[in-house]
Amino acid sequence: MPRQPSPRIAVRALILHEDRLLLVNAYPGGRSDLWCAPGGGVNPGTSLPDNLIREVHEETGLTIAVGPPALVNEFHDPTTGFHQVEVFFRARITAGTLDPAWRDPEAVVTDRRFFARDDLALGRVRFKPGSLGQAAWGEGLLYDPLERLVR
Repeated sequence: MPRQPSPRIAVRALILHEDRLLLVNAYPGGRSDLWCAPGGGVNPGTSLPDNLIREVHEETGLTIAVGPPALVNEFHDPTTGFHQVEVFFRARITAGTLDPAWRDPEAVVTDRRFFARDDLALGRVRFKPGSLGQAAWGEGLLYDPLERLVR
């Protein structure tokens, strides 16, 4: 039996500013209307918070302070075997503002925007994971079990 690759580990930031949640669109060329929390894959030998600080800056131009974890989410693509485990941390902005001229150096994130709680709750925006609003505006640590990858 072929060996399955290890799950990819990623970190994401739950950044509330004026009671609005920062989300990014990580589909170059607007290929999808799906939004997610900023973040990305971890580099081995670097702490999860340090990876998150780097990823958020690359994707948004913002500097953040990383707080406690709020959600562990995992998803997979059964057709390819891709499996990702994401750790979402509460975070706050310490420097910077969203600048429409900011460009992700990896050219993955094409848009970044703050959304109100009702935008998520009432389906005005398509986002993943489904527990994102509960994690952002709730308390404690949530676990969102394996779900299928969507694009």
